[in-house]
Amino acid sequence: MSAATAVVQDFMRAFREQDRGAAERLMADDFDFTSPQDDHLDRDAWLRICFPTAGHFDAPATTLQLIEVDGLVLHRYEYVVDGTRYRNVEALEVRDGAVHTVEVYFGGAVDRGA
Repeated sequence: MSAATAVVQDFMRAFREQDRGAAERLMADDFDFTSPQDDHLDRDAWLRICFPTAGHFDAPATTLQLIEVDGLVLHRYEYVVDGTRYRNVEALEVRDGAVHTVEVYFGGAVDRGA
């Protein structure tokens, strides 16, 4: 595991466990978060808007792949909300032991509990 992928694992753990201090230590001062619902949130906005949402999920997300490619860590994961499984991918830029950018790409439902 590379140092950058370890930082991402630690960042995801801080989110899952709602350890704000750990999350803050792993975030760069110029942190920038973008998703289909959030347009370039800075560090303070992400901590206020996104960080508290870990309880929205039925259970913690499961990492499917975590790889470093061309300076980005790609994190593909699966999660469940209201009994339905979904998958997302995040591209995270990690430099000097801190997360600088996060780009989230939403996937659709994997199954609908047929």
